[in-house]
Amino acid sequence: MQNMEEETLDTILEGRLRVFQTRRGYRFSLDSILLAHFVSLKPRARAIDIGCGSGIILLILAKRFPQSNFAGLEIQKNLAALAEKSTRINELESRVKIFSGDARDIKNVFPAQSFDTVIFNPPYRKLNSGRINPHPEKAIARHEIKGSLKYFLTAAKYLLKPAGTVFTIYPAKRLVELICLFRDNDIEPKKMKLVLSDNFSKAEFVLLEGKSGGHEEIKIESPLFIYDQNKKYTQEMEGVFTGLSCFPADGGD
Repeated sequence: MQNMEEETLDTILEGRLRVFQTRRGYRFSLDSILLAHFVSLKPRARAIDIGCGSGIILLILAKRFPQSNFAGLEIQKNLAALAEKSTRINELESRVKIFSGDARDIKNVFPAQSFDTVIFNPPYRKLNSGRINPHPEKAIARHEIKGSLKYFLTAAKYLLKPAGTVFTIYPAKRLVELICLFRDNDIEPKKMKLVLSDNFSKAEFVLLEGKSGGHEEIKIESPLFIYDQNKKYTQEMEGVFTGLSCFPADGGD
């Protein structure tokens, strides 16, 4: 566990949520916030975030869906401890449970078909693509060292109830790989949203919803632009930061 002087307590959603993070280690980024606002849950759903880090996605979802219950799985024990600490300070510990474990060993952590929804923002930097961060916490969270999209989707297939849903965010340039791995695990892509820096940029990320055993048909939503022509956050992004905007992803069949 990190010492107190090595932690920060940060606020999001205009102060409505507080999250503990390590000062020099892994810290959540914009992609996690975007994913949290893309997720849609049915009332009283049971959802899990694989590789939950400091718990940022779980905290936002617990506020957005007060009737649902959540679990978080994190391989790094220090991050799992911070996530659990954040649930307590936000008084969400009765609905958000944090588990320390490895997605590759999922069968020894949870029973099969125990969740309605699986969410993950997986490490997506290949081991041979650029310099690996010297800080181990950042390296494991960002690079495919102890987890990858393939392992997370294998775990999702095991965890999902029939017709369950999956939500993820991934680099747009790896979209083909993403869709292929979804289908390899009998999870049919149902809704997609591209994320671009501005009107003149290539897509950076793709938000994707899939349905276990779903029929073939995908809905392509309007893209999300982060900045406007004046290099300021768009109105949609301002809504994300205040918690007043989300990207509903109610899957079809």
